[in-house]
Amino acid sequence: MVYITGSTGFIGQNLSQYLGEGVVHVDLRSGEPLSFEKGAAVVHLAGKAHDLKNTSEPSAYFEVNTELTKKVFDTFLASEASVFVFMSSIKAQEAQEEVKGASAYSQSKYMAEQYILAQKLPEGKRVYVLRPVMVHGPGNKGNLNLLFGVVKKLGVWPLAAFENQRSFLSVENLCFVVQALIEKESVASGVYDVADEQPLSTKQVVALAGEGLQKKVLFWKVPKGLWFLLAKLGDVLPLPINTERLEKLTQNAVVDASPLMKQIGQPLPLQAVEGFRKTFASFSTYE
Repeated sequence: MVYITGSTGFIGQNLSQYLGEGVVHVDLRSGEPLSFEKGAAVVHLAGKAHDLKNTSEPSAYFEVNTELTKKVFDTFLASEASVFVFMSSIKAQEAQEEVKGASAYSQSKYMAEQYILAQKLPEGKRVYVLRPVMVHGPGNKGNLNLLFGVVKKLGVWPLAAFENQRSFLSVENLCFVVQALIEKESVASGVYDVADEQPLSTKQVVALAGEGLQKKVLFWKVPKGLWFLLAKLGDVLPLPINTERLEKLTQNAVVDASPLMKQIGQPLPLQAVEGFRKTFASFSTYE
């Protein structure tokens, strides 16, 4: 049996479908006491997502991402459930490394991680803290939709002046990892980065979006300085680009997920390119 919090979210919906029978949806807003059966797995997905518009109060992140996680984890420790999977974020590294200006989201996730790791783990229990990079797939919302919309409407990619390599993660690959952690007792408890095996450039992702639309994309090399200026304006005005979105689309951010995959001992089901093809095919269907 697998208990999933946050099962109505993007990852939760995909994971519930992937795991199939034996999934119990936990509604943390119901006010009902938490309880987990003997031998069960608990996958804690519920949390407050990073607000790219920065309209949320910092306290909201700590209330949900930190304090709520403590509550769920304490219930797990007191129960006879055997596996706990906490969906943190690669952003937690910012707080861990004490990056200047680390967001409340990053700090709240890292504080939850630290709480989990500080607790004594009873014999027979396994705990995994996962730090996925940007996850995409059917039902995905966010920056990929912005990118897809630009390609669809304009048929151009004006950020071609930027050269980068970035790790992404197909939601199907993430679901595979979660299932493997539940089933494989040999994987040691710990904190693990999760990403597709092959990084891609943003240009490659854009080209795949064009492929999904059956549309040839023109790559424009608009000067980087102009984009930095527009991003700064987007931080205070309702523009489609801001500093964070520009960074996500153009910066290098390659993650090594091999430590976890070596322990799992199986390859991910989807190559990075194939994962994006499935994502963009779903976008086209919704359109």
